[in-house]
Amino acid sequence: MLPLLDGISVARLGPGRPRCRPETVIADKAYSHPSTRQAMRDRRIAFVSPEREDQVARRVAKGSRGGRPPAFDAEVYKHRNVVERRFNRLKQFRDLATRYAKRAAYYQAELTIAAIVLWLR
Repeated sequence: MLPLLDGISVARLGPGRPRCRPETVIADKAYSHPSTRQAMRDRRIAFVSPEREDQVARRVAKGSRGGRPPAFDAEVYKHRNVVERRFNRLKQFRDLATRYAKRAAYYQAELTIAAIVLWLR
């Protein structure tokens, strides 16, 4: 996930260099590892992800030494389905779903073409 965040570049409407840091990252439980949360804190990015069951159990087992549960905004997390629906639309393109293109540049080109086709529909 961190290399993906390093590749973000969003142009500004006016003058100035592009933004490279999102305001919020919404992720599923697979990304709720403490090291990921720490990396997001280091980058000053709000991170919204539910805590996994085993992490909750480990924290509770430690008692008062386990610390507080991480912040979780359920209202923001509800917006994650928008991204999931977009990925499902992209998976309709067979090349993207099965990853026929082995080179990253070819895969990026196929992804761009698929996004343009979906945008023009």
